[in-house]
Amino acid sequence: MDLVSARLAALSPSETLAMSQKSNELKAQGIDVINLSVGETDFNTPDHVKDAAKKAIDENYSFYSPVPGYLSLREAICNKLKKENNLEYKPDQIVCSNGAKQSVCNVLLALVGKSDEVIIPAPYWVSYPEMVKISDGKSVIISAGIEQDFKITPAQLEAAITPQTKVFILCSPSNPTGSVYSRDELKALADVLEKYPNVYVLSDEIYEHINYVGSHESIAQFENIRDRVIVVNGISKCYAMTGWRIGWIAAPKWIAAACNKLQGQYTSGPCSVAQKAAEAAYIDDAGFVVKVREAFTRRKKLVMELTAEIPGFKVSEPKGAFYIFPDAAAYIGKSYGDRKIENSGDLAMYLLEVGHVACVGGGAFGAPTCIRMSYATSEENLKKAFARIKDALGKLQ
Repeated sequence: MDLVSARLAALSPSETLAMSQKSNELKAQGIDVINLSVGETDFNTPDHVKDAAKKAIDENYSFYSPVPGYLSLREAICNKLKKENNLEYKPDQIVCSNGAKQSVCNVLLALVGKSDEVIIPAPYWVSYPEMVKISDGKSVIISAGIEQDFKITPAQLEAAITPQTKVFILCSPSNPTGSVYSRDELKALADVLEKYPNVYVLSDEIYEHINYVGSHESIAQFENIRDRVIVVNGISKCYAMTGWRIGWIAAPKWIAAACNKLQGQYTSGPCSVAQKAAEAAYIDDAGFVVKVREAFTRRKKLVMELTAEIPGFKVSEPKGAFYIFPDAAAYIGKSYGDRKIENSGDLAMYLLEVGHVACVGGGAFGAPTCIRMSYATSEENLKKAFARIKDALGKLQ
């Protein structure tokens, strides 16, 4: 008998984590699989950050921290926001959580209830609609295809807003597409949102430092909507600290207080030692962020060259993050023996089992003809992976 709650039964498992697990299962069988499915860098955490964690252990940072995180970490985040983004926040507007994933979920749980709508541009990160389900809200999806660089227009946003709209989720740089909204594009969206004072903006900026267009632009910079913007960010991507699980929000004080109240009842503060490591990363990155960005710039150039050699792929050049999101519609409906490719999920499974390259079908991201490939691996691995992909796709008829 299925005894799980209706809330849990309605959730879909994470497709990205599922593909990573399947990849690991094949590796355990001795098969050489190249994993392009996972959303984390292949760099190690910087030594000075690890040293800060070791020091924190020696100094007995082993007790509960305040629910929103240590004051010193929240001050470091405020300094980062001022220095890098020209945004003024106070520590009581910052809430640190167990990764940016919890930060996003906290905000939705704090703001969204039954009958509330959440606007989500597609392609989207796989967890956004599922988190809206957890919040008892309704997702309203705006589709933006490759022909518009996977970015929605102000007209699309305005058409989607109803009296039930509570939150608009924006992710720039984007997972899964790598698209980046310019300042002018953000300003145009902000001007639409200004007309609707009951709509809040959840701005997911976790890929802030992995961009190829210059300085990062946040929608929180616009004063006409500033008091309704919640910035989500963290240390996982740019500081190679995915496993340390520190994310945070910068929000209007009442929203931060609401998330603090919520978090106090179900996880309390994040790991004390990880917080001290994060603080060290924000105080001095020792040039690490520049090193990471330069590496990904080289890899993006290589991946653009490699995908250009694959017939049938339509590609929009990513301007940030570390994903490429080709439209593979040309391969939908093709077959290999008795195996038919009905959708991008089938195509991803085919590439895993026949080509031994793990990627993720675009259906999980709201783009059923696309496929997400992470280039957060070595250039050698990328060359091998795309040679395998090209060979496997060449077998489809």
